[in-house]
Amino acid sequence: MNLHEALIDRVGEHRVRLMQNPVHPGQQLYVLFLELHVPLTILMTSTLSEYKMPVTEKWKGREYNEIFFAMPAYWELDDKGNASLQALYDWIFRLEEFVKEKNTWYGPGHSIPCGNPSTEISPLLKQDNFIFINPMFLEDLFQPLILTDKVVHLLATVPVFSDELEYKMSKGTHKFVRRFYQKKHDERIDEFRHSFMRSRLRLW
Repeated sequence: MNLHEALIDRVGEHRVRLMQNPVHPGQQLYVLFLELHVPLTILMTSTLSEYKMPVTEKWKGREYNEIFFAMPAYWELDDKGNASLQALYDWIFRLEEFVKEKNTWYGPGHSIPCGNPSTEISPLLKQDNFIFINPMFLEDLFQPLILTDKVVHLLATVPVFSDELEYKMSKGTHKFVRRFYQKKHDERIDEFRHSFMRSRLRLW
């Protein structure tokens, strides 16, 4: 079983589409249309798992990954006026190229800044870093894919704010994910999300 067949087996053929990245036409992406109780459109790499990541001893067995963004279902894939969508098209290409060019690896808890210096992803997506985590909202559906010759893990790519990343760096990935979840956040892209480090406004 190859990756395409595994995705069809997992979510259904009518929900799987292979498309050319409109910002970087040399990249092929998977789009998964998930009709869950909160519908989502998944934007996923399609060839990253052809690269065997040089993982550390602790992470042996997770050499093969595809990364994804969990986007709102109401986003139109050909909407050139959606700056957030266009930025994600750009970033999913850059993230795939970076890990291959640097001969490095991605795993849960790894983070990467949005540029150097880091800048907001888009006028609405004001986060300026990404963190890779295991699926949370999609935990059950996005279990590893068992292919003929490898096991492919699906890593959620989540936009985060600098202060959230600082919390993760000081407290560790486990505490970050726990607090992220406690604040009712997960891998789903939300243009209106604020940092979980932001103090609540008090009304007196």
